[in-house]
Amino acid sequence: MTAATKDRGARAAARGGRRQAGRGGVLGSAGLYAATGVAALLFLVPFYLLVRNALSTDAQITGENWEFFPTRLQWGNIGELFDDPTVPFARSLWNSAVVGVLHTVGTLLVCSLAGYGLARIPYRHADKIFYAVLVTLMVPAAVTFVPSFVLVSSLGWVDSLRGLIIPGLFSGFTCFLFRQYFLGFPKELEEAARMDGLGHWGAYWRIVVPNSLNFFAAIATITFISGWNAFLWPLVIGQDPDAWTVQVALSSYMTNQTVNFHLIFMATAISIVPLVFVFLFLQRWLVQGIAQTGIKG
Repeated sequence: MTAATKDRGARAAARGGRRQAGRGGVLGSAGLYAATGVAALLFLVPFYLLVRNALSTDAQITGENWEFFPTRLQWGNIGELFDDPTVPFARSLWNSAVVGVLHTVGTLLVCSLAGYGLARIPYRHADKIFYAVLVTLMVPAAVTFVPSFVLVSSLGWVDSLRGLIIPGLFSGFTCFLFRQYFLGFPKELEEAARMDGLGHWGAYWRIVVPNSLNFFAAIATITFISGWNAFLWPLVIGQDPDAWTVQVALSSYMTNQTVNFHLIFMATAISIVPLVFVFLFLQRWLVQGIAQTGIKG
């Protein structure tokens, strides 16, 4: 066999290998897209059931003959939901919005200042305070629930926004995340700020915060969703219907005597709309911000 023949054979084998690799890559991509499509459909099933049942009657929800979608949509369920005199649903949506926004803003301010102080301000007991913050993460919420309620009650904050918001402003986990993030923040920017005469507060407010908006947005998303979905504390504090949040209002449609399925699904569908908008608006910062915590140090 001549050298030219061997060379042609090697080139043919190489082309065959590339064709096989190409076919393998196409099959792999097709499998990946198929798996992603199936996962997306499974993810959308709860939303389909939510919308379908929200626009149905109780008989269509619990009946034996299941319809993929009702032939006659019950748009009147929306009016029935907001006109129900026993459940002030519109008021509960407003309360949840106020609690969610104020709780988010307050938590960002308090926890970011605490995290910045633990990460940047030299203090011989800083490590001890940080470990004390970590210890709070190990204490079950049930342990502090009754003392917190007694304190709030003694201050006269029951059935008020102060009782719903102020006790939850500090979060040990959020403080921990801010500290870890600030440990990785470039010190050169703060040193340049101090050369211009700024102190710790000026460096924090004028340098650190404007350059950390992605991380703040990520924490704001998590905090707002957590505040919106809170149930147990608002249930205890909001004893008057005018102080109910949306989660408490949802629970009122299930009693020992009746269960209003169509109102539950309609109320749930409406209550998740703000969360969807918040997530869609801030989603690109969510993963990036959490990744920037740099769990170290």
